[in-house]
Amino acid sequence: MRENQPPNFEHVDDQMIKMEVNLDDTPGEWLGYVMDELFDAGANDVYYTPIYMKKNRPAILLQLLCSMDRLETMKFILWKETTTLGIRYYPLTVHRMERRFVTVETEWGPVTVKQGIFNQEVLQSSPEYEECRAIAKKYQIPLKKVYAAVWNKLEC
Repeated sequence: MRENQPPNFEHVDDQMIKMEVNLDDTPGEWLGYVMDELFDAGANDVYYTPIYMKKNRPAILLQLLCSMDRLETMKFILWKETTTLGIRYYPLTVHRMERRFVTVETEWGPVTVKQGIFNQEVLQSSPEYEECRAIAKKYQIPLKKVYAAVWNKLEC
C-alpha cells in the first residue's frame, strides 16, 4: 500500500447550506436528471426520500448540501428543473474527517482507497467504486471479490 498524498486537513469544519424541496408532482424519471445537474453545478451531496404530504399524497423530499457561494446556482436549478413552488434552506456546520488516498495493489491492478482519519487513526477505508467496477468487468469476477482483495491488503 502506498500513500498518494498527505492527509487533507482542509475538510474539518465547513459552513454549508442544506436545501430541500417537497415534490408531489415532479415525474420520478426527472429526479436522476436533477441530481446530475445539481452535482455538476457543485452540490456536495444530493439525495431524495419518499414522503407523504397533505391528503396522503406520495411525494419526494429532495435535499442537497452545498457551499454558501453555490446557493443561488442551486436555487436556479431547483426552480428550473423541478415543479417546486418553494425552497427551504438553512446554514449548518459539517464536520468531516481528514481524508487521504492510498493505492492498494491487487492481483488485477491498483485500486485507490479513500481513508477517513480521526485523531491520527484511520477509522474508515473505502475502495473507489469505479476502479473496482472496472476491474470486475475487465476480469469478469464478482465486484465483492475485488473489494475483499482490497480490504485484505489494508489489514496487512
